[in-house]
Amino acid sequence: MISPKPIPTLPVPFPRTLAAELTARIGRQVTLKGWLHRKRVLKSVAFLVLRDRSGLAQAVLSEPRAVAALCALPEETVLQVTGTATARAQAPGGVEVTSPTVSALSGPAAPPPFDLYRPVVPATLPTVLDHAPVALRHPLLRAPHTLAAASVAGFRAALDALGFTEIHTPKVVASATESGANVFSLDWFGRTAYLAQSPQFFKQAMVGVFERVYETGPVFRAEPHDTARHLAQYTSLDAELGFVADHHDVMAVLREVLAVMTATVEERAGEACALLGVTPPEVPERIPVLHFAEAQELLAAHTDEDPRGEPDLSPAHERWLSRWALREHGSEFLFVTGYPMAKRPFYTHPEPGRPQYSNSFDLLFRGLELVTGGQRLHRHEDYLAALSARGESPEPYAGYLAAFRHGMPPHGGFALGLERWTARLTAADNVRRVTLFPRDLHRLTP
Repeated sequence: MISPKPIPTLPVPFPRTLAAELTARIGRQVTLKGWLHRKRVLKSVAFLVLRDRSGLAQAVLSEPRAVAALCALPEETVLQVTGTATARAQAPGGVEVTSPTVSALSGPAAPPPFDLYRPVVPATLPTVLDHAPVALRHPLLRAPHTLAAASVAGFRAALDALGFTEIHTPKVVASATESGANVFSLDWFGRTAYLAQSPQFFKQAMVGVFERVYETGPVFRAEPHDTARHLAQYTSLDAELGFVADHHDVMAVLREVLAVMTATVEERAGEACALLGVTPPEVPERIPVLHFAEAQELLAAHTDEDPRGEPDLSPAHERWLSRWALREHGSEFLFVTGYPMAKRPFYTHPEPGRPQYSNSFDLLFRGLELVTGGQRLHRHEDYLAALSARGESPEPYAGYLAAFRHGMPPHGGFALGLERWTARLTAADNVRRVTLFPRDLHRLTP
């Protein structure tokens, strides 16, 4: 029997204390490393506030040469500060570093586009986006991305616990995923290819391999929207599962995922939530469900518009229905099921007995459609019939359809937009505020 090799450990030649760890090291020598967040020079003493990934720490300098050296350092210069952790009620976290030795680990920093130490962001959204690599250092601008990271961790944890396998699928494809024209084309060694609108075809195929799969990754939509809720590239959290009875099984999995995502945000990003004034939602044991036809009847009866006959809900209708769900059911979430087949992709399973409707759903959250999902077709002959009914040739989908010739279980899935989720959590007025380096109709840099 071969004995396992010991796991190597990384050497730590320069022990480092994070700002958040200072309270546990009072009376001991510590070494901090981070950015010069702010400096305040008084008559006989100077205060240095250092920022690292865990928060802020204060050091106090009184030696004249040290004070003079600090004066010469611009904010955002990367520093190493070694001194004694001393209890001080007025300092961040109740601890400051005294008798410090300060050394620069970078050259003098160029000034940021605005003061990063100010408690609010004194800059417009275009300024923030144009200078994102530096602007996102501001604690308020960084915090939403901490929530997003915790959300993805919760998404993975929930599905791992339910027996899902994480997959990674191509983002360059030979044909449009959703039977639409809104795709980005590119030259692929002399052939026309497209950026993937979703991992839909691949995750369905992998249900035939792993039964339950999920993916987190970018998707691309060449839709010329110029709104506060649309991006041309966003992060999609996708899941697909086999052996479902219908779309309600998919909705049950999504409910569990949302519960774990919310709990993980509270656990891992509690400080970011407090900084932003965010209250994560309570995910009810049973999210209320409303059929599309019932939703239209409600809207016709209680609003100035009569949407009956329309194949989709408008943003205003989504907001009204969300308020209705909160008022009538105490839920910030609402499932709207049974969207018309005319508005759903060809792979969507029709509703038994009412084939004009589908076994699909949208999840509304705080006034916005957040998730789309449903049951898929799983028989090869049904796909051929669905494409024929829409006047489409099966030829462009030959590779996709091949999997269904070899036996696929009843299955379904969903896709959740990470940026929309984070925007709703933080009450952001524009999805770009919670997107790292957004790509839209106008922006390709930075």
